[in-house]
Amino acid sequence: MLRAILSNDLPRSRILAALLIVVLVGLIIAPFAFPGAQALALAAKILVFVVLVASYDLLMGYTGIASFAHTMFFGIGAYGVAIASVRIGPGWSAVIVGTCIALVLSFILSTAIGLVTLRIRAMYYSMITLALAAAVQTLAGKLNSLTGGGDGLNFRLPQVLSPSFKLLAEPVFGVQLNGRIVTYYLLFICSLLLFLAMVRIVNSTFGRALQAIRENDFRAEAIGFRVVVYRTASNALAAIFATMAGVMFALWLGYNGPGTTLSFEIMVNILLMLVIGGMGTMYGAVIGVTLFLIAESYLRGLLQWVANSMHETSILAGLFSPDRWLLWLGLMFVLSIYFFPNGIVGRLRAN
Repeated sequence: MLRAILSNDLPRSRILAALLIVVLVGLIIAPFAFPGAQALALAAKILVFVVLVASYDLLMGYTGIASFAHTMFFGIGAYGVAIASVRIGPGWSAVIVGTCIALVLSFILSTAIGLVTLRIRAMYYSMITLALAAAVQTLAGKLNSLTGGGDGLNFRLPQVLSPSFKLLAEPVFGVQLNGRIVTYYLLFICSLLLFLAMVRIVNSTFGRALQAIRENDFRAEAIGFRVVVYRTASNALAAIFATMAGVMFALWLGYNGPGTTLSFEIMVNILLMLVIGGMGTMYGAVIGVTLFLIAESYLRGLLQWVANSMHETSILAGLFSPDRWLLWLGLMFVLSIYFFPNGIVGRLRAN
């Protein structure tokens, strides 16, 4: 049963299997085990970014395409729901219409980009996608009537997803089952299904062809694979999954703006999460996202605690100042690359 669910792609490491179980169980019980808005927001962000990073792994880790326009599709998904909800009004019809329009637009754009640019050398393709992503972010910040400009769009969610909605009159394990909890478990189900779908894709005949193209595109072309077609299909699939991640993020936030889903910082974070977890593994997205987002969320507090405990030593206290959290995050990244050159999942699977 488990083999079928995971498409015969088992963790192949007891430590990795244990880590994945811990993450899965932690996300299932997060609203009850980790009360508080910050912890719930972190768990929801992990669910969204697992889908986003796994979709980029499909593109880069399995196909060998280095695109910098992945956040563009993430933003299209979020803007699709936001714009539809503002224009149509709160309700599931707006969510469905916005999602469908975003998916169609992402498919058309990704297919066009693939057919036009994937024939050129990888470096030039990366530069083109970088320029395209920057152009879309700038455009989103200028179209005030459509996207809300730099201020973005606030929109109302369907009633069942709004914080004021109460699923049950009485709390369960001390937690009131309101619209935020309903939204969280909706994201959990979507994230799990989308992730399993991507695992299925990379372990199919299509996925094996993508890996053959990644290893040697000339040889793959020689044995009969139409490289441009496969790369374009991979580009389109990755875009569709990234768009769904954007839809999920918009449903959680009830807001979207250029800096929320389209910024280059998000693209850098996607790369960091993927490298830390391990490219070409899918499970690397789960481990990389979880570790990175937990460090990003709680590293400042940890540094503040360390600095307070060393207040008598001004030099050390200054070194562990919360203002230097990016320094420590960068150091953690460098160390992870040094000790896990193939990512954490790659290292665990190699043992």
